[in-house]
Amino acid sequence: MKTALITGVTGQDGSYLAEFLLSKGYKVVGMVRRSSTINFDRIKHIQNDIEIVQGDLLDQMSIVDILREYKPGEVYNLAAQSFVPTSWKQPVLTGEFTALGVTRMLEAIRMTDPSIRFYQASSSEMFGKVVEVPQRETTPFYPRSPYGVAKVYGHWITVNYRESYNMFASSGILFNHESPRRGLEFVTHKVTHGVAKIKLGKAKELRLGNLESRRDWGYAGDYVQAMWLMLQQDKPDDFVVATGETHSVQELCEVAFGHVGLNWQDHVAQDPKFFRPAEVDLLVGDPKKANDILGWEPSVNFKQLTQMMVDEDIKAIKEGREV
Repeated sequence: MKTALITGVTGQDGSYLAEFLLSKGYKVVGMVRRSSTINFDRIKHIQNDIEIVQGDLLDQMSIVDILREYKPGEVYNLAAQSFVPTSWKQPVLTGEFTALGVTRMLEAIRMTDPSIRFYQASSSEMFGKVVEVPQRETTPFYPRSPYGVAKVYGHWITVNYRESYNMFASSGILFNHESPRRGLEFVTHKVTHGVAKIKLGKAKELRLGNLESRRDWGYAGDYVQAMWLMLQQDKPDDFVVATGETHSVQELCEVAFGHVGLNWQDHVAQDPKFFRPAEVDLLVGDPKKANDILGWEPSVNFKQLTQMMVDEDIKAIKEGREV
């Protein structure tokens, strides 16, 4: 039985990856930070099937201890301060987790067992003010937020350890990936949850920022399979994981409101407080390398994803459980 360690196991991606690895027969060890209140909602249905351990990307020895005790063959580093607007308010903390946290994990692996296969969650936010469309593995980075800058550091330190120490360290440059488990602070879930509340008569208005921002949105359940495939290859490498399609926030609103028979223009208002200090206007990935080498392709399209999220939000509100 293979053992995999997942940091950020209680997050959206961590929960889907844990499910997927369990289906593959893995022993799954999930690392969580010590806290008086840990939110296990996303993994409560599989919580008895995985081993929860306490560790912290700010504390390297806690990582070393976990690696020595559980001896994972694969490590998936998904933990980060991952909400872009927060990175302007907490830039130093974002750097500690999202940048230096990667170094602590890599160094812990190098010290304990360099044969461990390592996956780093890189991000399309590294491209930021894009210099070419679509963005691929060779596209130069131009991050436009403290989060994006931290992710660039995490990406390049992964490359550096791979080349310096011959470690199996791969990065997935994942474009936006969503699901019903997405945090409500993210625009996709903010929209679908707002639509559900308006449809059910619990709200009248949805306030958003830049409606012209365009993103390449895919389904998180598809994207975690690409993470696993990267660590099954003969050699480590970096891969863009994306749908290759781009849609605006306005299109997101059109599909979400239209799914329940409403006109988005009757309910959406723009609010300057939701605009970023430095905006990322267009992100769209070229997944050809992942398609060709990993054999990976998305199974859920933008419209299906949006409708899935609206339906789940309506169901959750009707059942009295906010998501």
